[in-house]
Amino acid sequence: MRLLLIEDSSRLRATLERGLRKAGYAVDAAKDGREGLWLATENAYDVIVLDLMLPEIDGLTVLRRLRDAGRTAHVLILSAKDMVEDRVQGLRLGADDYLVKPFSFDELCARLEALVRRSYQAKNPVIRIGDLEVNTAARRAWSAGRGIKLTPREYGVLEMLVLRAGEVVSRRDLWEHLYELDSEAASNVVDVLVCSLRKKLRPESSQNLIKTRRGEGYVIDQVGP
Repeated sequence: MRLLLIEDSSRLRATLERGLRKAGYAVDAAKDGREGLWLATENAYDVIVLDLMLPEIDGLTVLRRLRDAGRTAHVLILSAKDMVEDRVQGLRLGADDYLVKPFSFDELCARLEALVRRSYQAKNPVIRIGDLEVNTAARRAWSAGRGIKLTPREYGVLEMLVLRAGEVVSRRDLWEHLYELDSEAASNVVDVLVCSLRKKLRPESSQNLIKTRRGEGYVIDQVGP
């Protein structure tokens, strides 16, 4: 899924970008509140990770302006401000979660996973559709009990389609949730990923779990093929 990281510490920002991308997220990053607010206003993100003590525009002002503008992306505040009143203020202004620095990277990832599931009303990290099983916490998938080896991008496509099962997901939506703003990935990359996924999901069958809706995008039916 696609994240926006707004953090002024160049060292922490670089570390988090590297770690989150390795974990399978597409990450855009901003070094101050003004840049972060612009990116969050102009693009769709699953989660925004927001520091509070930012130059240009502070984090709480960024959060307030986003909510006033009707932006509904989940916001996880990541801050060294650890007083109860700081956490209460952030949550009351519209943040969805609050994590205090220093923090465990594994805990950050677990909180991000929970927020992504919340976006799609998926309480259970394990999603089953027909003989397909996807564990969004482990980022692994099985078909008829057989483990499937997926690349991070292939998994990203599959995760989004199962989280939105029964709904047609456009190629543009898939691309925007898989790649960073400055990505040079070709326009047909989503079609290539879907083709590869189909081969890995049901290599022995001509039936496709992922259906194409011409001119619209792709869909996984809730009841499976």
